[in-house]
Amino acid sequence: MKFTEALRILQNKPHVPGFTVVLACGFTPLHLRTFLEAHLQAVLPNRRVGISTGLYGDLAGTVEGAGQSAAQAVAAAIEWPDLDPRLGYRTTGGWSPADLTDIVATVERSLDRLQRAFQTLPDSVRIVVSLPTLAMPPVFYTPAWQSGEAEWRLLELIAAAGRRIAALPHAAVLSPRRLEELSPRASRPDLRSELSAGLPYTLAHADILGSALAELIHPPAPKKGLITDLDDTLWSGIVGDAGAANVAWDLAGHAQIHGLYQRVLSALADQGTLVAVASKNSPEIVESALERADILLPRHKIFPAEIHWGAKSASVGRILKTWNIAADSVVFVDDSPMELAEVELAHPGIRCLLFPKGDYAAAAPFLRDLRAAFGKPRVTEEDALRRESIRQGAEFRRLADTGQEASPEAFLAGLKARITIDFRDASRDPRVLELVNKTNQFNLNGVRYGEADWHAELERPGAFVASVAYEDRFGPLGKIVVISGRVEDGILRIGTWVMSCRAFARRIEYQCVRQLFERYGARAIRFDFAATPRNGPARDFFVSLGAEPAGPLCLERQSFEDRCPALHHAVSYVE
Repeated sequence: MKFTEALRILQNKPHVPGFTVVLACGFTPLHLRTFLEAHLQAVLPNRRVGISTGLYGDLAGTVEGAGQSAAQAVAAAIEWPDLDPRLGYRTTGGWSPADLTDIVATVERSLDRLQRAFQTLPDSVRIVVSLPTLAMPPVFYTPAWQSGEAEWRLLELIAAAGRRIAALPHAAVLSPRRLEELSPRASRPDLRSELSAGLPYTLAHADILGSALAELIHPPAPKKGLITDLDDTLWSGIVGDAGAANVAWDLAGHAQIHGLYQRVLSALADQGTLVAVASKNSPEIVESALERADILLPRHKIFPAEIHWGAKSASVGRILKTWNIAADSVVFVDDSPMELAEVELAHPGIRCLLFPKGDYAAAAPFLRDLRAAFGKPRVTEEDALRRESIRQGAEFRRLADTGQEASPEAFLAGLKARITIDFRDASRDPRVLELVNKTNQFNLNGVRYGEADWHAELERPGAFVASVAYEDRFGPLGKIVVISGRVEDGILRIGTWVMSCRAFARRIEYQCVRQLFERYGARAIRFDFAATPRNGPARDFFVSLGAEPAGPLCLERQSFEDRCPALHHAVSYVE
C-alpha cells in the first residue's frame, strides 16, 4: 500500500461505533501507525478504526495501561532498544564486551515484564505481537561471521518469549518466516529516519508490518475445502495411459513436486480440511492408484471422489452440495488452465490455482500459499471429526431420502440421538467463535465478531453463551451449534444462533428452542433475525413455526409447542 493510498482510506472513515487499537512501541510510531490504521480500516470498512499510542520509550508501560482503556486490541511492535536501549542507535556507549552480561540480564527482565503485562490484559483484548524485526547493532566482539554465546542467549530469550506469548488464548505472534518473505531483512531499517525522527523503519517495511499486524488483529476466514485434479496434479502421468502402477510422485520418478503436494493435502486433511477429487477418468483404474500402499494421501482422507468423463464444473457442483458449503470457501487445483477457467466461471468465488507441474521455482511458494489458505490458530477436536461427519451425513441423507428404514419419523426415532448443551466455558472455547464466524446457512443474522467484540458482547449484564454437541448412531458431529443472548425483563433475547450444515434434518434447532424455554422459564424468546443472501435455512425454520421473518421476531412458548414436531433426542447439560 502506498502512503498516499493509506491517507485516502483514513480520510473516508465511517461514522459508526469504532474499533480501537493500542499500538505499543518504544519508537515514534509515525508511518507504522498510519499503515496499521489504514490496513485495519480496509478490512473493517463498517467500523471507524482508531489507533492510540503510549509514551516514547515506554513500550511496557503502554501495554500495562492498555487494560484500563476501551481498546479491543493491543498491537505490540517490539524492537531490541525496547528491551535494552544499548541495543539501539539513539544511545551511545555500552558496547564493551564487559557489558554483554548485563545486556542479556536486562533483556530478560524486560521480556518478563512484558509477559506479565500481556497476561494481565482481559480476555476481551486481542493481543498481537511483533518480535524484533531489525538486526542488533554491532554490539558483539565476535567476527561478523561468528555468533557468540551472548548473541545466542538473546535470541534464545526472544524465542522463549514468543512461545509464551503464543500460548496465551487471546494472543498471536507474527511469523518471522512470513515477514522474511515479504520484507527482506536488508530492506527494513532506515538509520536516517531512526536518528532524525525516531522511526527505525523504511516506508516499505512499515507498510508490510502494519499489514501483518492488521491481519493478526482481524484474520481472514480460512478456507474449508480443497478439490483436486489427479493426472499431472496429484501424481505425474496420465493414469489411463500409464496404468495405476506407473504414475509417480517421488524422487525416483522425477515427480517429487507431486509427492510434496500429497503431503500437504494429507496434513490439511488431518487439521480438518475437506479434501475431494474431481477427475476425468475411469473410476476403476483411479481407485487402484488411490489404493497404492505408497500413496501419501490415503484414500480414506478423500471424500467425495467425482471420477467420470463429465465436466469438471459439474463435479465441483456436486462436491459443494455434498459438503454443503459455498464456493468461496473452497480451493480448486488443476494443471489445466482451461479446466480452471471453466470451474471459475461456473462457481464464482471459488479460488482456482494452477498446479506448478514441472515448475520448481513456483512449487515452494505454491505449497506455502496453499497451506496458508487453510491456516488456523489451533486445531480442535471438532476439526478431526469434520470429514467423517460429512461422510456420515451423506449416508444419513441417502437413507432418509430413500426411505430404506421405514417412515421418516421412525428413522429419526431410531437415530439414538444425544444432545449435550454446554454452558460451562463456551466463551473461552475457540471452536465457538470459529463456528459463529464461518457458518452461513443457519445463521440468525450473519453478524461476525472479532475476539475482542465477542468477549465484550458476553460481558454484558445477563449475557450467556452455550455450545451444543450432537451424536447419533452414525457417529459424533462434535460441537455444531452456538447460541448466545441475554435475559431482559423475563424475555430471552437471542442475538447469535448458528448451526453447522452438517446437523441439518435432525430437528436439532427445535430442540435448542425447547431447551432455552425450559432452562430460562421465559414466556417468550426474541430472536434478532436478519435475512442474509445465504441464511435461507434459518428463515425456513422460523416459517415452519408460523413466523414471517423479515426482521427481529418474538416467539411465544405456547405457539412454539403447538407447531414443534416430535423430538427424539436425549438431552444432557454440562454446567
